[in-house]
Amino acid sequence: MPHLFFDTALLPQGWARDIRIAVADGKITALETGTQMHAEDERGAIALPGLSNLHSHGFQRGMAGLAETRGPAADNFWTWRELMYRFLDRLRPEDVEATTAQAYVEMLETGYTRVGEFHYLHHDVSGAPYANPAELGERIAAAATGTGINLTLLPVFYAHANFGGEAPAPGQQRFINDVDGFARLLEASRRPLAQLPGAGIGVAPHSLRAVTPEELNGISALADELPIHIHVAEQTREVQDCVAWSGQRPVEWLLDHVDVNERWCLIHATHTTADETRRMAESGATAGLCPITEANLGDGIFDAAGFVTAGGAFGIGTDSNICVGAAEELRQLEYAQRLTKHARNVLTNRRATSTGRALFEAALRGGSRALGTGTGGLVEGAAADIVSLDANHIALAGRSGDAILDAWIFCGGRSLVDCVWTRGRKVVSNGRHHQAEVVAKRFRRSLATLIT
Repeated sequence: MPHLFFDTALLPQGWARDIRIAVADGKITALETGTQMHAEDERGAIALPGLSNLHSHGFQRGMAGLAETRGPAADNFWTWRELMYRFLDRLRPEDVEATTAQAYVEMLETGYTRVGEFHYLHHDVSGAPYANPAELGERIAAAATGTGINLTLLPVFYAHANFGGEAPAPGQQRFINDVDGFARLLEASRRPLAQLPGAGIGVAPHSLRAVTPEELNGISALADELPIHIHVAEQTREVQDCVAWSGQRPVEWLLDHVDVNERWCLIHATHTTADETRRMAESGATAGLCPITEANLGDGIFDAAGFVTAGGAFGIGTDSNICVGAAEELRQLEYAQRLTKHARNVLTNRRATSTGRALFEAALRGGSRALGTGTGGLVEGAAADIVSLDANHIALAGRSGDAILDAWIFCGGRSLVDCVWTRGRKVVSNGRHHQAEVVAKRFRRSLATLIT
């Protein structure tokens, strides 16, 4: 393929000008700075490394906005969950593929180039396993193949309704496995990924309320050296139930009973004490933050400022896909900290440092590590996952260097994303995914049967 040439790009060592990038087999094979463009090169203005979306439930894109009508009592996460259960009771395999593909198109159009799919919907509507235990995992892989996004599939182990091994509720029947069944699911899930360049896999015990300690040990053993993701301390009721069961808070229990390390990603961790926040940072685990969903569900606000001060690593995810956008997640993350701290520029801890640059680079590192792909960035040997911004956008008028990131995150958002390449393949041009209309048509067809 032709080389890619950019007027300016954000490299690990900082901003550089006149960058020429060679790509082969999906990777950056050479990167020159301060060089000349060749006649056959494809040109862009501003290049950034693509970000990892470390936590997504793709099928939930189909129910975005359906839970915004007040019920007869106070609405909360648990009432939202009941609507979600009713929605998935209708989902067919083709619906999972269609809704997930729409989510992936929107992710790519907003600057994500890899997704960690926290995949807990495994069985048919009756709760019976499909003949192929990875039927729905294959549908997710097909959505990734069709859209071009890099996929880290995170099959979820879910066995119980609450702490102490409580029997699952009727609405959870499509999730449930025992450890042996999950081992078969994990093995079957590897097959479609083998045909998908750049794909990876991890394991995901759903939450401490959905697994017993013995099951958590068994699932962790299956992970070997793979990433491990888990929901933890998202809701205050979850914290209260954990204390009633164990005498400890969820993050406290996890850190005391499991070898949590840099392979772990703790999703949400919304409700933590100062000591838990410090210990979580010291463990090397990544905090998987989904600020827009956490705000939409009324979860609360993670102490990202304390976590970063303690040396913690974080990444961002779109979770329920209520609103998909990389810049928007980072903006919500910083603004929530400002509201709780009554301060500005909270998540950069060095004087005269751009908040946009600090947010972007932290999410790049943390997301890449959480999904098992290294540290991310535009370097030789890395995947050719590149996002270009529109230098002619009004939000970038007069901007250069870190001010570009500040403008993208705090002013322009998704409208600034011009082109996207994943593994060197161009999938977005002029802000629009190449398969957007085809994917949208399938999405609309599915929604016509799901929403009646």
